[in-house]
Amino acid sequence: MYDDTTTAQPVRELDALIVGAGFSAFSLMNKLRKQGLSTKIFEKAPASGGIWHWNQYPGARVDSDTPIYQLFEPELYKDFTFKERYADWKELKRYFQHVETKWDLLKDIEYNRNVDAAVFDEARSQWLVECSDGTQVRCRWFVLTIGFASRRYVPKIKGLGDFQGELYHTAVWPQWGVSLKNKRVAVIGTGASGIQTIQEAGPDAKYLTVYQRTPNLCLPMNQRRLDPVEEEKKKADGVYDRAHRECYNTFAGFTYDFFDKDTFDATPEERERHYHKILIEDGGFRFWLHNFRDFLFDDAANTEGYNYWRKTVLARVPDPQKAALLAPETKPHPWGTKRPSLEQNFYEVVSLPHIDIVDVNTNPIAELTETGIRTADGAHREYDVVVLATGFDAVTGGLGSLNVRGTDGGTVSDHWRGGLRTAMGIALNKFPNLFFTYGPQAPTAFANGPTCTQLQGEFIDKALKKAREHGITRLEAKKEVEEAWGEKVREKWYGSLFPQAKSWYQGANIPGRRVEPLNWLGGVPPYIEALDESLENGFQGWHVDGLEKRKTEISSNL
Repeated sequence: MYDDTTTAQPVRELDALIVGAGFSAFSLMNKLRKQGLSTKIFEKAPASGGIWHWNQYPGARVDSDTPIYQLFEPELYKDFTFKERYADWKELKRYFQHVETKWDLLKDIEYNRNVDAAVFDEARSQWLVECSDGTQVRCRWFVLTIGFASRRYVPKIKGLGDFQGELYHTAVWPQWGVSLKNKRVAVIGTGASGIQTIQEAGPDAKYLTVYQRTPNLCLPMNQRRLDPVEEEKKKADGVYDRAHRECYNTFAGFTYDFFDKDTFDATPEERERHYHKILIEDGGFRFWLHNFRDFLFDDAANTEGYNYWRKTVLARVPDPQKAALLAPETKPHPWGTKRPSLEQNFYEVVSLPHIDIVDVNTNPIAELTETGIRTADGAHREYDVVVLATGFDAVTGGLGSLNVRGTDGGTVSDHWRGGLRTAMGIALNKFPNLFFTYGPQAPTAFANGPTCTQLQGEFIDKALKKAREHGITRLEAKKEVEEAWGEKVREKWYGSLFPQAKSWYQGANIPGRRVEPLNWLGGVPPYIEALDESLENGFQGWHVDGLEKRKTEISSNL
Protein backbone atom coordinates (compact mmCIF):
# COMPACT_ATOMS: atom_id res chain seq x y z
CA MET A 1 0.00 0.00 0.00
CA TYR A 2 2.85 2.35 0.82
CA ASP A 3 5.35 1.11 -1.76
CA ASP A 4 6.61 4.32 -3.37
CA THR A 5 8.00 2.43 -6.38
CA THR A 6 4.68 0.99 -7.52
CA THR A 7 2.38 3.99 -7.22
CA ALA A 8 1.47 5.81 -10.40
CA GLN A 9 1.48 9.13 -8.57
CA PRO A 10 4.62 10.67 -7.09
CA VAL A 11 4.71 10.96 -3.30
CA ARG A 12 4.31 14.62 -2.38
CA GLU A 13 6.39 16.25 0.37
CA LEU A 14 4.92 18.69 2.89
CA ASP A 15 5.94 20.13 6.22
CA ALA A 16 2.40 19.79 7.57
CA LEU A 17 -0.85 18.17 6.49
CA ILE A 18 -4.13 19.19 8.12
CA VAL A 19 -7.18 16.93 7.76
CA GLY A 20 -10.53 18.73 7.79
CA ALA A 21 -11.55 22.25 6.73
CA GLY A 22 -13.38 23.78 9.67
CA PHE A 23 -12.52 26.48 12.22
CA SER A 24 -9.49 24.69 13.60
CA ALA A 25 -7.96 23.93 10.22
CA PHE A 26 -8.35 27.48 8.95
CA SER A 27 -6.89 29.02 12.09
CA LEU A 28 -3.92 26.64 12.11
CA MET A 29 -3.27 26.94 8.37
CA ASN A 30 -2.97 30.71 8.72
CA LYS A 31 -0.44 30.30 11.53
CA LEU A 32 1.71 27.60 9.92
CA ARG A 33 1.93 29.46 6.63
CA LYS A 34 3.27 32.47 8.56
CA GLN A 35 5.98 30.16 9.92
CA GLY A 36 6.95 29.37 6.37
CA LEU A 37 5.84 25.76 6.59
CA SER A 38 4.54 24.15 3.41
CA THR A 39 1.05 23.15 4.51
CA LYS A 40 -2.06 21.74 2.89
CA ILE A 41 -5.58 21.02 4.06
CA PHE A 42 -7.27 17.83 2.83
CA GLU A 43 -11.06 17.84 3.15
CA LYS A 44 -13.29 14.96 2.06
CA ALA A 45 -16.27 17.26 1.45
CA PRO A 46 -16.58 19.43 -1.66
CA ALA A 47 -16.52 22.63 0.43
CA SER A 48 -15.28 24.07 3.71
CA GLY A 49 -17.07 24.48 7.02
CA GLY A 50 -16.51 21.12 8.67
CA ILE A 51 -19.75 20.13 10.33
CA TRP A 52 -21.33 23.30 8.96
CA HIS A 53 -20.98 21.95 5.45
CA TRP A 54 -23.17 18.98 6.41
CA ASN A 55 -25.53 20.68 8.89
CA GLN A 56 -28.45 21.65 6.67
CA TYR A 57 -31.37 20.07 8.47
CA PRO A 58 -34.35 22.37 9.19
CA GLY A 59 -33.49 25.05 11.73
CA ALA A 60 -29.80 24.17 12.03
CA ARG A 61 -27.93 26.98 13.77
CA VAL A 62 -25.20 27.61 16.34
CA ASP A 63 -25.71 27.84 20.10
CA SER A 64 -22.91 30.34 20.80
CA ASP A 65 -23.91 33.92 20.21
CA THR A 66 -22.23 36.66 18.23
CA PRO A 67 -19.48 37.78 18.36
CA ILE A 68 -17.73 34.66 19.75
CA TYR A 69 -18.77 32.02 17.22
CA GLN A 70 -16.10 32.91 14.72
CA LEU A 71 -12.32 33.13 14.46
CA PHE A 72 -11.03 35.89 16.70
CA GLU A 73 -8.70 37.73 14.30
CA PRO A 74 -9.80 41.39 13.78
CA GLU A 75 -8.78 41.21 10.12
CA LEU A 76 -11.61 38.71 9.64
CA TYR A 77 -14.43 40.31 11.59
CA LYS A 78 -13.74 43.91 10.62
CA ASP A 79 -15.52 43.45 7.27
CA PHE A 80 -17.88 40.59 8.12
CA THR A 81 -20.94 40.78 10.36
CA PHE A 82 -23.40 38.01 11.12
CA LYS A 83 -27.03 38.87 10.54
CA GLU A 84 -28.41 37.22 13.68
CA ARG A 85 -27.36 36.74 17.28
CA TYR A 86 -27.19 32.98 16.62
CA ALA A 87 -26.11 32.27 13.06
CA ASP A 88 -27.78 29.59 10.96
CA TRP A 89 -26.03 27.17 8.62
CA LYS A 90 -26.40 29.46 5.61
CA GLU A 91 -24.61 32.26 7.46
CA LEU A 92 -21.81 29.89 8.48
CA LYS A 93 -21.29 28.88 4.86
CA ARG A 94 -21.07 32.54 3.93
CA TYR A 95 -18.57 33.08 6.74
CA PHE A 96 -16.25 30.26 5.68
CA GLN A 97 -16.24 31.58 2.13
CA HIS A 98 -15.27 34.97 3.54
CA VAL A 99 -12.32 33.45 5.45
CA GLU A 100 -11.20 31.50 2.37
CA THR A 101 -11.07 34.72 0.39
CA LYS A 102 -9.60 36.94 3.11
CA TRP A 103 -6.72 34.57 3.85
CA ASP A 104 -6.35 33.27 0.29
CA LEU A 105 -6.78 29.71 1.55
CA LEU A 106 -8.15 28.01 -1.55
CA LYS A 107 -4.71 27.58 -3.08
CA ASP A 108 -3.78 25.33 -0.14
CA ILE A 109 -7.03 23.39 0.31
CA GLU A 110 -7.82 20.23 -1.62
CA TYR A 111 -11.49 19.31 -1.46
CA ASN A 112 -12.90 15.86 -2.23
CA ARG A 113 -9.68 14.47 -0.78
CA ASN A 114 -10.41 11.66 1.67
CA VAL A 115 -7.56 10.52 3.92
CA ASP A 116 -7.76 6.75 3.97
CA ALA A 117 -4.72 5.69 6.00
CA ALA A 118 -1.47 6.91 7.55
CA VAL A 119 1.61 5.28 9.06
CA PHE A 120 4.59 6.80 10.84
CA ASP A 121 7.92 6.26 9.05
CA GLU A 122 10.53 5.82 11.80
CA ALA A 123 13.51 6.25 9.48
CA ARG A 124 12.34 9.60 8.15
CA SER A 125 10.40 10.81 11.23
CA GLN A 126 7.54 11.56 8.86
CA TRP A 127 3.99 10.47 8.33
CA LEU A 128 3.15 8.70 5.08
CA VAL A 129 -0.48 9.49 4.33
CA GLU A 130 -2.61 7.88 1.63
CA CYS A 131 -5.94 9.08 0.29
CA SER A 132 -8.68 6.92 -1.18
CA ASP A 133 -7.91 8.30 -4.67
CA GLY A 134 -4.31 7.08 -4.44
CA THR A 135 -2.75 10.43 -3.47
CA GLN A 136 0.25 9.95 -1.17
CA VAL A 137 1.90 12.57 1.00
CA ARG A 138 4.90 12.58 3.29
CA CYS A 139 4.67 15.18 6.05
CA ARG A 140 6.64 16.03 9.16
CA TRP A 141 3.56 17.16 11.08
CA PHE A 142 0.15 15.53 10.82
CA VAL A 143 -2.84 17.35 12.35
CA LEU A 144 -6.34 15.86 12.54
CA THR A 145 -8.98 18.58 12.80
CA ILE A 146 -12.02 16.41 12.15
CA GLY A 147 -13.89 17.57 15.26
CA PHE A 148 -15.96 15.64 17.78
CA ALA A 149 -19.02 15.00 15.60
CA SER A 150 -17.67 13.44 12.42
CA ARG A 151 -19.15 9.96 12.90
CA ARG A 152 -22.94 9.81 12.94
CA TYR A 153 -24.83 7.22 14.99
CA VAL A 154 -27.62 5.17 13.41
CA PRO A 155 -29.45 3.00 15.96
CA LYS A 156 -30.22 -0.62 15.19
CA ILE A 157 -33.95 -0.53 14.64
CA LYS A 158 -35.71 -3.53 13.18
CA GLY A 159 -36.94 -2.86 9.63
CA LEU A 160 -34.95 0.33 9.16
CA GLY A 161 -34.25 -0.66 5.56
CA ASP A 162 -37.87 -1.62 4.89
CA PHE A 163 -39.36 1.86 5.12
CA GLN A 164 -40.44 2.99 1.66
CA GLY A 165 -40.86 6.66 2.45
CA GLU A 166 -38.10 9.25 2.85
CA LEU A 167 -35.53 8.45 5.53
CA TYR A 168 -32.92 11.02 6.58
CA HIS A 169 -30.29 11.42 9.28
CA THR A 170 -29.84 15.03 10.38
CA ALA A 171 -26.04 14.68 10.14
CA VAL A 172 -26.19 14.03 6.39
CA TRP A 173 -29.20 16.07 5.34
CA PRO A 174 -29.46 16.35 1.54
CA GLN A 175 -27.63 19.42 0.25
CA TRP A 176 -30.55 20.23 -2.02
CA GLY A 177 -32.97 20.40 0.91
CA VAL A 178 -36.11 18.46 1.83
CA SER A 179 -39.66 19.78 1.97
CA LEU A 180 -41.64 18.57 4.99
CA LYS A 181 -44.65 20.75 4.27
CA ASN A 182 -47.99 18.91 4.52
CA LYS A 183 -46.17 15.62 5.12
CA ARG A 184 -46.57 13.04 7.86
CA VAL A 185 -43.30 13.25 9.77
CA ALA A 186 -41.62 11.22 12.52
CA VAL A 187 -38.59 12.58 14.37
CA ILE A 188 -36.62 10.03 16.38
CA GLY A 189 -34.47 11.73 18.99
CA THR A 190 -34.57 15.00 20.91
CA GLY A 191 -30.99 16.23 20.92
CA ALA A 192 -30.08 19.56 19.36
CA SER A 193 -30.85 18.52 15.78
CA GLY A 194 -34.15 16.95 16.85
CA ILE A 195 -35.27 20.04 18.75
CA GLN A 196 -34.37 22.34 15.86
CA THR A 197 -36.02 20.12 13.24
CA ILE A 198 -39.22 19.77 15.27
CA GLN A 199 -39.35 23.49 15.96
CA GLU A 200 -38.84 24.40 12.30
CA ALA A 201 -40.87 21.69 10.56
CA GLY A 202 -43.65 21.15 13.08
CA PRO A 203 -45.96 24.02 12.09
CA ASP A 204 -45.87 23.05 8.40
CA ALA A 205 -46.17 19.26 8.74
CA LYS A 206 -49.50 17.52 8.23
CA TYR A 207 -48.77 15.82 11.52
CA LEU A 208 -45.57 15.12 13.39
CA THR A 209 -44.66 12.55 16.02
CA VAL A 210 -41.75 13.05 18.39
CA TYR A 211 -40.18 9.79 19.58
CA GLN A 212 -38.56 10.85 22.82
CA ARG A 213 -36.40 8.83 25.20
CA THR A 214 -35.19 11.65 27.42
CA PRO A 215 -36.69 15.15 27.47
CA ASN A 216 -34.32 17.86 26.34
CA LEU A 217 -34.25 20.48 29.09
CA CYS A 218 -34.16 23.32 26.60
CA LEU A 219 -33.19 26.93 27.17
CA PRO A 220 -34.64 30.07 25.55
CA MET A 221 -32.37 31.23 22.74
CA ASN A 222 -33.66 34.81 22.69
CA GLN A 223 -32.78 35.01 19.02
CA ARG A 224 -32.81 38.41 17.32
CA ARG A 225 -31.63 40.16 14.19
CA LEU A 226 -28.46 42.20 14.56
CA ASP A 227 -28.29 45.86 13.60
CA PRO A 228 -25.28 46.23 11.25
CA VAL A 229 -24.68 49.82 12.39
CA GLU A 230 -24.69 48.80 16.03
CA GLU A 231 -22.30 45.91 15.35
CA GLU A 232 -19.86 48.18 13.51
CA LYS A 233 -19.88 50.52 16.49
CA LYS A 234 -19.12 47.56 18.80
CA LYS A 235 -16.15 46.64 16.65
CA ALA A 236 -14.83 50.21 16.67
CA ASP A 237 -15.29 50.47 20.45
CA GLY A 238 -13.37 47.24 21.08
CA VAL A 239 -16.37 45.18 22.21
CA TYR A 240 -15.56 42.31 19.85
CA ASP A 241 -11.90 42.31 20.84
CA ARG A 242 -12.68 42.29 24.57
CA ALA A 243 -15.22 39.49 24.12
CA HIS A 244 -12.68 37.33 22.30
CA ARG A 245 -10.01 37.90 24.94
CA GLU A 246 -12.47 37.12 27.72
CA CYS A 247 -13.20 33.72 26.18
CA TYR A 248 -9.74 32.55 27.26
CA ASN A 249 -10.46 33.42 30.89
CA THR A 250 -13.77 31.67 31.56
CA PHE A 251 -14.62 28.06 32.38
CA ALA A 252 -16.31 27.28 29.05
CA GLY A 253 -14.73 29.82 26.74
CA PHE A 254 -17.77 32.09 26.67
CA THR A 255 -17.98 35.73 27.75
CA TYR A 256 -19.62 34.77 31.07
CA ASP A 257 -18.72 32.43 33.90
CA PHE A 258 -20.33 30.80 36.93
CA PHE A 259 -21.92 33.20 39.41
CA ASP A 260 -19.59 33.62 42.38
CA LYS A 261 -22.06 32.42 44.99
CA ASP A 262 -23.56 29.13 46.14
CA THR A 263 -27.27 28.52 45.62
CA PHE A 264 -28.40 28.48 49.23
CA ASP A 265 -26.19 31.37 50.26
CA ALA A 266 -28.69 33.48 48.33
CA THR A 267 -32.15 34.27 49.68
CA PRO A 268 -35.15 32.78 47.85
CA GLU A 269 -35.82 36.22 46.39
CA GLU A 270 -32.21 36.56 45.19
CA ARG A 271 -32.34 33.11 43.61
CA GLU A 272 -35.57 33.95 41.82
CA ARG A 273 -34.15 37.19 40.44
CA HIS A 274 -30.93 35.50 39.29
CA TYR A 275 -32.75 32.58 37.66
CA HIS A 276 -35.12 34.96 35.88
CA LYS A 277 -32.32 37.13 34.55
CA ILE A 278 -30.10 34.36 33.20
CA LEU A 279 -32.92 32.16 31.89
CA ILE A 280 -35.56 34.60 30.65
CA GLU A 281 -33.90 37.99 30.13
CA ASP A 282 -30.42 37.00 28.91
CA GLY A 283 -31.10 33.55 27.46
CA GLY A 284 -28.63 31.28 25.72
CA PHE A 285 -26.41 29.04 27.82
CA ARG A 286 -26.33 31.42 30.79
CA PHE A 287 -28.68 29.29 32.90
CA TRP A 288 -26.15 26.48 32.34
CA LEU A 289 -22.83 28.31 32.61
CA HIS A 290 -23.64 31.54 34.50
CA ASN A 291 -25.66 29.89 37.24
CA PHE A 292 -24.66 29.53 40.90
CA ARG A 293 -21.21 27.97 41.18
CA ASP A 294 -22.50 24.81 42.91
CA PHE A 295 -25.27 24.21 40.34
CA LEU A 296 -23.49 21.38 38.51
CA PHE A 297 -21.87 19.91 41.62
CA ASP A 298 -24.50 19.81 44.37
CA ASP A 299 -27.72 17.87 43.80
CA ALA A 300 -29.91 20.00 46.07
CA ALA A 301 -28.71 23.17 44.34
CA ASN A 302 -29.35 21.55 40.98
CA THR A 303 -32.88 20.57 41.97
CA GLU A 304 -33.60 24.14 43.04
CA GLY A 305 -32.62 25.38 39.60
CA TYR A 306 -34.51 22.58 37.85
CA ASN A 307 -37.72 23.45 39.67
CA TYR A 308 -37.51 27.05 38.51
CA TRP A 309 -36.77 25.95 34.93
CA ARG A 310 -39.72 23.53 35.06
CA LYS A 311 -42.07 26.26 36.26
CA THR A 312 -41.27 28.37 33.21
CA VAL A 313 -41.87 25.43 30.83
CA LEU A 314 -45.19 24.45 32.42
CA ALA A 315 -46.41 27.98 31.77
CA ARG A 316 -45.82 27.41 28.04
CA VAL A 317 -47.27 23.89 27.65
CA PRO A 318 -51.04 23.78 28.38
CA ASP A 319 -51.49 20.03 27.77
CA PRO A 320 -50.74 18.28 31.10
CA GLN A 321 -49.76 15.01 29.39
CA LYS A 322 -47.24 16.72 27.13
CA ALA A 323 -46.01 18.84 30.04
CA ALA A 324 -45.34 15.71 32.09
CA LEU A 325 -43.17 14.31 29.29
CA LEU A 326 -41.32 17.54 28.55
CA ALA A 327 -40.79 18.77 32.12
CA PRO A 328 -41.44 15.89 34.54
CA GLU A 329 -42.04 16.58 38.21
CA THR A 330 -38.92 14.61 39.11
CA LYS A 331 -35.91 15.67 37.08
CA PRO A 332 -34.80 12.87 34.67
CA HIS A 333 -31.16 13.65 35.45
CA PRO A 334 -29.34 16.55 37.08
CA TRP A 335 -30.12 19.63 35.01
CA GLY A 336 -27.24 20.47 32.65
CA THR A 337 -25.54 17.06 32.78
CA LYS A 338 -26.93 16.43 29.32
CA ARG A 339 -26.33 19.19 26.79
CA PRO A 340 -29.35 21.50 26.77
CA SER A 341 -30.51 22.76 23.40
CA LEU A 342 -31.41 26.36 22.73
CA GLU A 343 -34.95 26.90 21.46
CA GLN A 344 -36.97 29.76 20.09
CA ASN A 345 -40.55 28.44 20.27
CA PHE A 346 -40.13 24.69 20.74
CA TYR A 347 -42.63 24.37 23.59
CA GLU A 348 -45.30 26.27 21.68
CA VAL A 349 -44.72 24.13 18.59
CA VAL A 350 -44.97 20.77 20.39
CA SER A 351 -48.15 22.05 22.02
CA LEU A 352 -49.86 22.21 18.61
CA PRO A 353 -52.71 19.66 18.28
CA HIS A 354 -51.22 17.89 15.25
CA ILE A 355 -47.95 17.11 17.10
CA ASP A 356 -47.72 14.06 19.34
CA ILE A 357 -45.03 12.75 21.70
CA VAL A 358 -44.29 9.05 22.19
CA ASP A 359 -42.25 8.12 25.26
CA VAL A 360 -40.03 5.31 23.99
CA ASN A 361 -39.01 4.42 27.53
CA THR A 362 -42.49 3.10 28.25
CA ASN A 363 -43.45 2.37 24.64
CA PRO A 364 -40.34 1.55 22.56
CA ILE A 365 -40.14 1.49 18.79
CA ALA A 366 -40.66 -2.14 17.79
CA GLU A 367 -39.95 -1.76 14.08
CA LEU A 368 -40.13 0.33 10.97
CA THR A 369 -42.50 -1.02 8.37
CA GLU A 370 -42.85 -0.14 4.70
CA THR A 371 -45.27 2.64 5.59
CA GLY A 372 -44.42 3.78 9.11
CA ILE A 373 -43.46 2.90 12.68
CA ARG A 374 -44.92 0.27 14.99
CA THR A 375 -44.41 0.65 18.74
CA ALA A 376 -44.37 -2.02 21.42
CA ASP A 377 -48.05 -1.43 22.28
CA GLY A 378 -48.96 -2.57 18.76
CA ALA A 379 -49.92 0.89 17.50
CA HIS A 380 -48.86 1.65 13.93
CA ARG A 381 -48.45 5.19 12.62
CA GLU A 382 -47.92 5.94 8.95
CA TYR A 383 -45.35 8.50 7.77
CA ASP A 384 -44.06 10.06 4.59
CA VAL A 385 -40.76 11.04 6.21
CA VAL A 386 -38.75 9.57 9.09
CA VAL A 387 -35.98 11.74 10.51
CA LEU A 388 -33.19 10.13 12.53
CA ALA A 389 -32.01 12.84 14.92
CA THR A 390 -29.91 10.24 16.73
CA GLY A 391 -26.66 12.14 17.02
CA PHE A 392 -23.10 10.90 16.86
CA ASP A 393 -20.56 8.46 18.14
CA ALA A 394 -19.16 11.65 19.55
CA VAL A 395 -15.75 12.85 20.68
CA THR A 396 -13.82 9.59 20.11
CA GLY A 397 -15.79 7.97 17.28
CA GLY A 398 -14.18 9.91 14.44
CA LEU A 399 -10.57 9.53 15.53
CA GLY A 400 -11.13 5.94 16.62
CA SER A 401 -12.39 4.95 13.18
CA LEU A 402 -9.28 6.16 11.32
CA ASN A 403 -6.66 3.81 9.94
CA VAL A 404 -3.82 5.86 11.42
CA ARG A 405 -1.03 3.66 12.78
CA GLY A 406 1.58 4.65 15.31
CA THR A 407 5.07 3.33 16.06
CA ASP A 408 3.78 0.07 17.59
CA GLY A 409 1.67 -0.70 14.51
CA GLY A 410 -1.62 -0.09 16.29
CA THR A 411 -4.42 2.31 15.38
CA VAL A 412 -5.87 5.03 17.58
CA SER A 413 -8.68 2.61 18.44
CA ASP A 414 -6.08 0.05 19.53
CA HIS A 415 -4.43 2.69 21.68
CA TRP A 416 -7.72 3.21 23.52
CA ARG A 417 -8.61 -0.47 23.85
CA GLY A 418 -7.96 -0.52 27.59
CA GLY A 419 -9.41 2.94 28.24
CA LEU A 420 -9.23 6.43 26.79
CA ARG A 421 -5.73 7.93 26.92
CA THR A 422 -4.47 11.23 25.54
CA ALA A 423 -1.82 13.78 26.40
CA MET A 424 -3.83 16.86 27.35
CA GLY A 425 -6.47 16.13 24.74
CA ILE A 426 -4.17 17.06 21.88
CA ALA A 427 -1.67 14.22 21.28
CA LEU A 428 -1.00 10.52 21.82
CA ASN A 429 1.96 8.50 23.01
CA LYS A 430 3.26 6.20 20.22
CA PHE A 431 1.97 8.68 17.62
CA PRO A 432 4.87 11.12 17.11
CA ASN A 433 4.36 14.41 15.28
CA LEU A 434 0.59 13.95 15.36
CA PHE A 435 -1.85 16.40 16.93
CA PHE A 436 -5.64 16.53 17.00
CA THR A 437 -8.07 19.29 17.94
CA TYR A 438 -11.58 19.48 19.39
CA GLY A 439 -11.44 15.85 20.43
CA PRO A 440 -11.29 13.67 23.56
CA GLN A 441 -10.09 14.87 26.97
CA ALA A 442 -10.02 18.53 25.87
CA PRO A 443 -12.64 21.15 26.89
CA THR A 444 -14.44 20.24 23.61
CA ALA A 445 -18.09 19.62 24.60
CA PHE A 446 -17.84 22.04 27.50
CA ALA A 447 -16.47 24.96 25.53
CA ASN A 448 -17.41 27.40 22.84
CA GLY A 449 -16.11 25.61 19.74
CA PRO A 450 -14.03 28.40 18.19
CA THR A 451 -12.42 29.14 21.58
CA CYS A 452 -11.32 25.55 22.06
CA THR A 453 -10.03 25.05 18.54
CA GLN A 454 -8.15 28.33 18.42
CA LEU A 455 -6.36 27.89 21.74
CA GLN A 456 -5.32 24.40 20.64
CA GLY A 457 -4.14 25.80 17.30
CA GLU A 458 -2.10 28.41 19.13
CA PHE A 459 -0.43 25.68 21.18
CA ILE A 460 0.41 23.59 18.10
CA ASP A 461 1.81 26.69 16.40
CA LYS A 462 3.93 27.43 19.47
CA ALA A 463 5.15 23.82 19.75
CA LEU A 464 6.22 23.66 16.10
CA LYS A 465 8.02 27.01 16.37
CA LYS A 466 9.99 25.75 19.36
CA ALA A 467 10.70 22.51 17.54
CA ARG A 468 12.18 24.40 14.59
CA GLU A 469 14.24 26.61 16.91
CA HIS A 470 15.78 23.54 18.56
CA GLY A 471 16.17 21.45 15.42
CA ILE A 472 13.59 18.91 16.61
CA THR A 473 12.32 16.49 13.97
CA ARG A 474 10.26 14.26 16.23
CA LEU A 475 7.90 15.25 19.04
CA GLU A 476 6.04 12.54 20.94
CA ALA A 477 3.85 12.85 24.03
CA LYS A 478 5.14 10.90 27.02
CA LYS A 479 3.19 7.96 28.38
CA GLU A 480 3.34 9.34 31.92
CA VAL A 481 1.74 12.58 30.69
CA GLU A 482 -1.16 10.56 29.27
CA GLU A 483 -1.57 8.75 32.58
CA ALA A 484 -1.41 11.93 34.66
CA TRP A 485 -3.83 13.76 32.39
CA GLY A 486 -6.29 10.88 32.50
CA GLU A 487 -6.28 11.02 36.29
CA LYS A 488 -7.02 14.73 36.22
CA VAL A 489 -9.87 14.23 33.73
CA ARG A 490 -11.47 11.55 35.89
CA GLU A 491 -11.00 13.55 39.09
CA LYS A 492 -12.86 16.54 37.65
CA TRP A 493 -15.56 14.37 36.12
CA TYR A 494 -16.39 12.29 39.18
CA GLY A 495 -16.38 15.37 41.40
CA SER A 496 -19.44 16.66 39.52
CA LEU A 497 -23.04 15.59 38.87
CA PHE A 498 -22.29 14.64 35.24
CA PRO A 499 -21.74 10.89 35.83
CA GLN A 500 -25.38 10.61 36.93
CA ALA A 501 -26.66 11.19 33.38
CA LYS A 502 -26.57 8.63 30.60
CA SER A 503 -25.10 10.98 28.01
CA TRP A 504 -22.81 11.17 25.00
CA TYR A 505 -20.44 13.12 27.24
CA GLN A 506 -19.30 9.71 28.47
CA GLY A 507 -20.20 7.55 25.46
CA ALA A 508 -23.35 6.15 27.07
CA ASN A 509 -25.45 6.82 23.95
CA ILE A 510 -23.69 4.04 22.03
CA PRO A 511 -24.87 0.53 23.03
CA GLY A 512 -22.05 -1.69 24.25
CA ARG A 513 -19.51 1.09 24.47
CA ARG A 514 -17.33 1.61 27.53
CA VAL A 515 -18.72 4.42 29.68
CA GLU A 516 -15.98 6.87 30.66
CA PRO A 517 -15.47 10.65 30.73
CA LEU A 518 -14.62 11.92 27.25
CA ASN A 519 -14.13 15.63 27.96
CA TRP A 520 -12.03 17.81 30.25
CA LEU A 521 -14.33 19.33 32.89
CA GLY A 522 -11.69 21.49 34.55
CA GLY A 523 -12.25 24.65 32.52
CA VAL A 524 -10.41 26.54 29.79
CA PRO A 525 -7.79 28.48 31.83
CA PRO A 526 -6.32 25.38 33.57
CA TYR A 527 -6.30 23.61 30.21
CA ILE A 528 -4.26 26.39 28.60
CA GLU A 529 -1.89 26.26 31.57
CA ALA A 530 -1.42 22.49 31.23
CA LEU A 531 -0.59 22.79 27.53
CA ASP A 532 1.95 25.55 28.10
CA GLU A 533 3.60 23.76 31.04
CA SER A 534 4.25 20.71 28.86
CA LEU A 535 6.66 22.76 26.75
CA GLU A 536 8.59 24.20 29.69
CA ASN A 537 11.90 22.91 31.05
CA GLY A 538 13.07 21.48 27.78
CA PHE A 539 9.78 20.02 26.51
CA GLN A 540 9.12 18.25 29.83
CA GLY A 541 5.93 16.64 28.55
CA TRP A 542 7.44 15.30 25.35
CA HIS A 543 10.02 12.90 23.98
CA VAL A 544 12.03 14.77 21.37
CA ASP A 545 14.66 13.98 18.78
CA GLY A 546 17.15 16.80 18.42
CA LEU A 547 16.97 18.54 21.77
CA GLU A 548 17.55 15.42 23.89
CA LYS A 549 20.48 14.36 21.72
CA ARG A 550 22.04 17.81 22.09
CA LYS A 551 21.51 17.67 25.87
CA THR A 552 23.35 14.33 25.98
CA GLU A 553 26.22 15.73 23.93
CA ILE A 554 26.50 18.79 26.18
CA SER A 555 26.48 16.63 29.32
CA SER A 556 29.17 14.31 27.96
CA ASN A 557 31.45 17.28 27.29
CA LEU A 558 31.17 18.72 30.79
